[in-house]
Amino acid sequence: MNHQCYNVIGVMSGTSLDAIDLIYVRLVRDQSWNFHILKVKSIEYDEIWRTRLSEAINLSVADLKALEYDYTVYLGNCINEFIQENQFNDLLAICSHGHTVHHKPEKGYTLQIGNLPLLAQLIKHRVICDFRTQDVLLGGQGAPLVPIGDYFLFDDFDFCLNLGGFANISYGSNNTRLAFDIVPVNVVLNHFANILGANYDDKGAFAKAGKVNSEVLSQLNNLSFYKLDGPKSLGVEWVDEFIWNIIKSIDSPLNAIATFTEHVAIQIADILLPESAVLVTGGGAYNEYLINRISYHSNADLIIPDNSLIEYKEALIFAFLGVLKLRNENNCLASVTGASKDHSSGEIYLP
Repeated sequence: MNHQCYNVIGVMSGTSLDAIDLIYVRLVRDQSWNFHILKVKSIEYDEIWRTRLSEAINLSVADLKALEYDYTVYLGNCINEFIQENQFNDLLAICSHGHTVHHKPEKGYTLQIGNLPLLAQLIKHRVICDFRTQDVLLGGQGAPLVPIGDYFLFDDFDFCLNLGGFANISYGSNNTRLAFDIVPVNVVLNHFANILGANYDDKGAFAKAGKVNSEVLSQLNNLSFYKLDGPKSLGVEWVDEFIWNIIKSIDSPLNAIATFTEHVAIQIADILLPESAVLVTGGGAYNEYLINRISYHSNADLIIPDNSLIEYKEALIFAFLGVLKLRNENNCLASVTGASKDHSSGEIYLP
């Protein structure tokens, strides 16, 4: 495409099951890429959707297909509402990640629901989606995909750290972009916050009030995943297989959340270089206690941006991935995912 200015919507649903994030952004290609965030909206999942999505991993093929249809309709309604509320009339495309149900790249499989051609028909706009599947078919992890956006849009930071359902990190090394998932974060912390009657651990207050179980902490820190070199990625299947069996021995949810928060802080601090500038985004950036614990274990400079970047950076970058796909430019880096080559991933659906 010959455009150098792209008005697009990015759509992201994270594994922490908190909300659908929508961002209307103008991406401009000049000497370099720049972005202007024009409008944002977050649509929280109600209890019904949170339950349906959390239980999706156990569904039969037929039930999963039914859920995918329902979720695509729901997603379409959310996007249409966002468009109609703001009367966007210069929209080039919607770039949507979908919601991850299965992620088993070692078995050549990943599934993000909400990526059906139906979405374009419902919205009556061009849709770019399903960014992960092609990478897995090329032998990659299908994750993380955000680092190419970090490279083009946030290259003045040494590290870009995202604290969502999982923590992932992106950085440059010897003219190569490297990135990988570090450790589960809110996918575990929110579980215990739910038991304590909250959707999440607000500012880390629960963790601060709990007591760290040093024996369980040691078991968590010794999991083999943390000793692997990247590319590597995590999914809820890994959490189900390894985390719950270890942490279930803690009978107090306060102590469990305290222990796991310390585990997260240690694993992240172990990656950061001394005195490096680290951009911190994702819902976990609001967890003041977690940020303090990372700082306790590392003297890197943790930089917390404004709320729009904290909450919508991933949606912003999936908007950017969609634009790169429209330009037929690489949006997946082999150095990050382990795929056989750099490539331009995603499906383009027309209404």
